Amino acid sequence: MAKELLKGNVAIAEAAVRAGCEAYFGYPITPQTELLEHMSKRMPELGRVFLQAESEVAAVNMVYGAASAGVRVMTSSSSPGISLMQEGFSYIAGSEVPAVVVDVMRGGPGLGNIQPSQADYNQVVKQAGHGDFHPIVLAPSTIQESIDMMVLSFDLAEKYRTLVFMVLDGAIGQMMEPAELPPMREMNEKRPSWALTGQSKRRLNGRLPDKNVVTSIHLGGDELNAFNEKLQAKLAQITANEVRYEESYIEDAEIIVVAFGTAGRVAGTAVKNLRQANVPVGLFRPITLWPFPEKRLAHLAERAKAFLVVEMNAGQMLHDVREAVGCQAPVEFLGRMGGLLPFTNDIEKEVQTIWRRSEVLALHQQN
Repeated sequence: MAKELLKGNVAIAEAAVRAGCEAYFGYPITPQTELLEHMSKRMPELGRVFLQAESEVAAVNMVYGAASAGVRVMTSSSSPGISLMQEGFSYIAGSEVPAVVVDVMRGGPGLGNIQPSQADYNQVVKQAGHGDFHPIVLAPSTIQESIDMMVLSFDLAEKYRTLVFMVLDGAIGQMMEPAELPPMREMNEKRPSWALTGQSKRRLNGRLPDKNVVTSIHLGGDELNAFNEKLQAKLAQITANEVRYEESYIEDAEIIVVAFGTAGRVAGTAVKNLRQANVPVGLFRPITLWPFPEKRLAHLAERAKAFLVVEMNAGQMLHDVREAVGCQAPVEFLGRMGGLLPFTNDIEKEVQTIWRRSEVLALHQQN
């Protein structure tokens, strides 16, 4: 298929349709409203479910209900709306049903503004609700990657019966780039064996079918502990199999820039410019924010002289990088808040400063 010029939010919505999304529930909020608008047109055209709920709280609970019935379902929102959905996310995790969430992040805290931000890292990655769980969190940096990850999100959600987030900042949602959409998938009419059927009183072959129960309530301490141990085992399996990242100029890099999403795009340009100036710098871009690629970072820290974390927040992924690197190398930070983007020259200056400092330190150690 040929590439076409697509807006981020629209491309994500169409990718979800083509990935077989059967139901969408959401509430408009900038800068993701075009996603909802596209779904409002496309889903009814195909005989699928679209409903603009009265609030984000209502929307996430509709997602929970549809997911419990084995329906391929999703919602989307932006930062304050994601905050309102937290309790529903915990119910979904506690019931082990698959669901997909798109978070097009904006500036915060509070109502904030509609500018691009990465300030939702903690509330999504650290678990998106109460209890001991993690959603899978994917972070694209281009519109093509957003399309591909939208399809992947549904597959991962169903593979692990889990909650999958795709997080991007408002810049990716609003920008336009050439990209290729996937082919339309066949709809899966067969519901999974664990799903609610709504037919518990209907006899099949002369007997009532087995009753399925989807719930997040485990009132006994031992019972809830057993469920949590089972859940942790699944999370360990996801951690072992689903870590994703991208590296550029890493082979001989002495300074490694770590950034995701739009910050990763900007950092990529800065790294290319610095390479032309013979600065031994590389880029490490986490694609899964959870599970976080901590083992790879720890391995890189065995030979790197320093790390620079670039984020569009006050330093949230920074703590995960520092935990992974430990005491093996210093970890510096460059952040922008309130919807501001880092510029390539900001990153280049910071890397140059770190590089000069490391060179001086090496010379001092030699003497």
